[in-house]
Amino acid sequence: MEQPQEEAPEVREEEEKEEVAEAEGAPELNGGPQHALPSSSYTAIRFGRMPEAEKRKLVAGLTANEGSQYNPQVADLKAFSKHIYNAYLKNFNMTKKKARSILTGKASHTAPFVIHDIETLWQAEKGLVWKQLVNGLPPYKEISVHVFYRCQCTTVETVRELTEFAKSIPSFSSLFLNDQVTLLKYGVHEAIFAMLASIVNKDGLLVANGSGFVTREFLRSLRKPFSDIIEPKFEFAVKFNALELDDSDLALFIAAIILCGDRPGLMNVPQVEAIQDTILRALEFHLQANHPDAQYLFPKLLQKMADLRQLVTEHAQMMQRIKKTETETSLHPLLQEIYKDMY
Repeated sequence: MEQPQEEAPEVREEEEKEEVAEAEGAPELNGGPQHALPSSSYTAIRFGRMPEAEKRKLVAGLTANEGSQYNPQVADLKAFSKHIYNAYLKNFNMTKKKARSILTGKASHTAPFVIHDIETLWQAEKGLVWKQLVNGLPPYKEISVHVFYRCQCTTVETVRELTEFAKSIPSFSSLFLNDQVTLLKYGVHEAIFAMLASIVNKDGLLVANGSGFVTREFLRSLRKPFSDIIEPKFEFAVKFNALELDDSDLALFIAAIILCGDRPGLMNVPQVEAIQDTILRALEFHLQANHPDAQYLFPKLLQKMADLRQLVTEHAQMMQRIKKTETETSLHPLLQEIYKDMY
């Protein structure tokens, strides 16, 4: 039995043109101009008969062309995102990429020293992790208070890094000085807790630029209220890490947190909102390109911004309680200023 022969491409194309002509009531195509552009109906029929792989390739090409030809802002958003990412790499010593390589054992340098009890903490303080005691760090005998003070020192250093990062965000330095201070006052802890997730896994967190690892169980063993400080941050970090952001995503997310137009006491809200709008558009575009299969990642990140605000509100309230009830402790002056009248 004879096998049906496949029609030649030119025959199929001619039939398709005739189908279009018949559907549109057009005159015979054979007598028409040889170089006329195909109609939209003709294009649709051709597309409908394409193999799936060819369809995907065509759509990808059209999308790329559309972005470059009809959306001149795309190049600006890419350049903006790159600028923010470079500022992030310049100002933060511990990136997520570096932290994850240490936590997963893929880093080339020595594994971090594990701090899991009082003895290992004092070993770390004697030079195994921290090279020296931070200036002004009192020789507390009570371990919980000592850990609390060490956390403050790390926080203050990160606040300084965030301040330099903020100065690198386009138009931030053009804001009123009062607005710059206000944005940092309300934004730094939200940014810190977002970045904290990078150095955390379910068992503990990295300290001293990756030289040490403090176990979660050890932090839980501290007396109250100190044992309550870090646990909510662990719970947030585990959920936040499930989004699988990389450093380029985090750079824009942190910038969006800092430039928030609804902070109390801002003098020029429209100017701040305009900057944040640019950051959010860049973030949304970047996520679409960097995580094409994560359709709802952008709205999920907006929700995380709200979650971070609640986390910081609870943290600030806890700091105020510690200040009143723990007479042997003292808050760093910079942190006192941040927590003052925050929420």
